Amino acid sequence: MKTNILIVDDDKEIAKLLELYLKNEGYEVYKSYDGEDALKIIDQQSIDLLILDVMMPKIDGLEVCRQIRINKNIPILMLSAKVEDMDKIIGLMTGADDYMGKPFNPLELVARVKALIRRATMQNTYPNKPHTDQLLIHSLVINRKNHTVQVDEKNLNLTPLEFNILYLLASCPGRVYSSEEIFEHVWKEAAYGTSKTVMVHVSNLREKLEVATNGEKIIQTVWGVGYKIDK
Repeated sequence: MKTNILIVDDDKEIAKLLELYLKNEGYEVYKSYDGEDALKIIDQQSIDLLILDVMMPKIDGLEVCRQIRINKNIPILMLSAKVEDMDKIIGLMTGADDYMGKPFNPLELVARVKALIRRATMQNTYPNKPHTDQLLIHSLVINRKNHTVQVDEKNLNLTPLEFNILYLLASCPGRVYSSEEIFEHVWKEAAYGTSKTVMVHVSNLREKLEVATNGEKIIQTVWGVGYKIDK
């Protein structure tokens, strides 16, 4: 079964270029030129990954990302001509899994697409794999096989990266993971200056957990060291 990728960019030349590169890798490609149409396609088609431009007519990319994150965990690679650190942070905090500035190297984009798809489908990525597919910690029920997290029998909507971070920390209660260790375990890439990326994703995850658990502080920060979940 082919992987379905939706390209959302009002620059038709860029969309066409990405389509050529991605189809050459064997992906099924859909295209959209505005956020409103993109949301319709996502509702109608089974989309496995979204390449999303920030600046678009009707509904911009950030709002599209917010709406998708209400009930879907599709990996999102955000594109933008804005490359300042704060713009990247805003994109990641909105729910994007990765962020690339324009102009970009199409081959690098394809490599990042492959990495996102690999992360989203990876099941056995943890150094200390529990004997069960289900972890019970604090008020959370974490199911590795189904990639679900429940609080009081209600599903918590996490992105694939947020789930993997949570599962990593929960699989070794009490152990402190540095930002570099988290990045290498979850992103499966060497960690060079990635602490800000990890910080943003942990912040998003922590906020979702606190909302779902009425303020329970599940993820602890060990200042100057990293993050942990206590037993």
